[in-house]
Amino acid sequence: MYFNNQNGQNQAQGQNQIPATQSSSSSNQQGAMVPEARQALDNMKYEIAGELGINLKQGYNGDLPSRQAGSIGGYMVKRLIEQAERQMAGR
Repeated sequence: MYFNNQNGQNQAQGQNQIPATQSSSSSNQQGAMVPEARQALDNMKYEIAGELGINLKQGYNGDLPSRQAGSIGGYMVKRLIEQAERQMAGR
């Protein structure tokens, strides 16, 4: 639901607005990743794609259906959570 504030600008009720310069600079942090971690995630991506029978090629995969790309990402998250749980349990 929207309402007009005293300045006549539309704002969503109950939501904070972040200045565009702040949100755009903080949301794109691809360069902040440790290089070894990026390589490990790439390896995991190709391993999971192979397990799912999805033909993932090096580089651009724009022809890959969203459902398949989402499956790869979903299994990556699942595996990363399992690894973190094992690590926190001390195994």
